[in-house]
Amino acid sequence: MIASLRGTILDIQLDHAVLECAGVGYKVLATPATLGTLQRGEEARVMTTLVVKEDSMTLYGFTSHEDRDMFHVLQTVSGLGPKLALAALSVMSAGDLAQAIAGEETARLQKIPGVGKRVAQRLILELKDKVQAFASVDGGDSSVAAQTASGPVVEDVVEALVGLGFTDKMARPVVESVVAEKPEAATPVVLRAALSKLGSKK
Repeated sequence: MIASLRGTILDIQLDHAVLECAGVGYKVLATPATLGTLQRGEEARVMTTLVVKEDSMTLYGFTSHEDRDMFHVLQTVSGLGPKLALAALSVMSAGDLAQAIAGEETARLQKIPGVGKRVAQRLILELKDKVQAFASVDGGDSSVAAQTASGPVVEDVVEALVGLGFTDKMARPVVESVVAEKPEAATPVVLRAALSKLGSKK
């Protein structure tokens, strides 16, 4: 199993990055929050997990051990695969997910793309006793999850987008429009929405 990669960032796209390690380029699928910490041409270390299927071998990357561990735990739920697990971590951190599951917050879990009421209830039923450790790691750090449409969110997301190669002039209006549309959205959610809007303009 490939547990981590350290190398030069060759490319960054909306859903993945390419890391060159010892002359080999590895495509790593990741959340917008993880991608926002990377910058082309710079060296980086990414926590990874390799998902092997009959017809594919896919690397998923994370900035923390907690998110990677939660990625594994989420997939123990019947019918929930790696794509949905990554979608969950694109919306909430490991700690926030743990809080939502432990608190039986069905409506909050339904904000995850692809998660309806039944899947949310299944997450709670099957994982409630497994996520206590994650809840205690970052306590569902509201400094990220509960930031509202204020300066810090805009500045953090603009900075991340500049790191991805967009100009401040291009990124700022898009980020501000996303924040206006989703005033309660967490920073990773705003970043993801902004990336979607900017994808066709880059």
